[in-house]
Amino acid sequence: MSITQLRKEEVMGRVDHLAMKTDVDTVALVNSDVEELKNAAKKLFSDVSKLGGAAFGVSFVKWMACFSAIYLLILDRTNWRSKMLTSLLIPYIFLSLPGVIFNFLSGDVGKWIAFVAVVLRLFFPKHFPDWLEMPGSLILLLVVSPHFLAHHIRGTWIGSIISLFIGCYLLQEHIRVSGGFRNSFTQPRGVSNTLGIILILVYPVWALIVRVTK
Repeated sequence: MSITQLRKEEVMGRVDHLAMKTDVDTVALVNSDVEELKNAAKKLFSDVSKLGGAAFGVSFVKWMACFSAIYLLILDRTNWRSKMLTSLLIPYIFLSLPGVIFNFLSGDVGKWIAFVAVVLRLFFPKHFPDWLEMPGSLILLLVVSPHFLAHHIRGTWIGSIISLFIGCYLLQEHIRVSGGFRNSFTQPRGVSNTLGIILILVYPVWALIVRVTK
């Protein structure tokens, strides 16, 4: 074998070695990129799951709190009258009412309900029962609320803090009227009110925690 052939074979061997090395480096680089993409996708999925779970939790608690406030409102306007300040439940319901119901009642449907309520109250007071005053006030508040209150206070940390203050005040007033914390859970009518107020306290606390931890 001549020197020229040996050199050619040596050059070819180096070329093959470099090609194999390049292929190995390319595969390793691709695998590394794929692994990074997998890790990024897993982290993204985890973060989205956490945010989605938190958002679902806030939405669920909001529905529960709203229905609890409506329950307390109905409970106080019937024969099961209590001594707590149920007028504060109206702004609480306004602040915690889910968007679907809020948009429905603040539209034409709510306007017609408010119109009928005002006509009955002005011209047919005998046909306007006392227990309709609070619901009628709520409908009027939903219909005539300024854009700032409806879209910049509701659903924000300001609305959550106001709801929290309302819930805390109602709870302490209810405990005071019941004669103590123990009595608020032992009296037959006190238990339902206490549980309802605790439920309306959960929503603003949960909403504020989720906002702080974002």
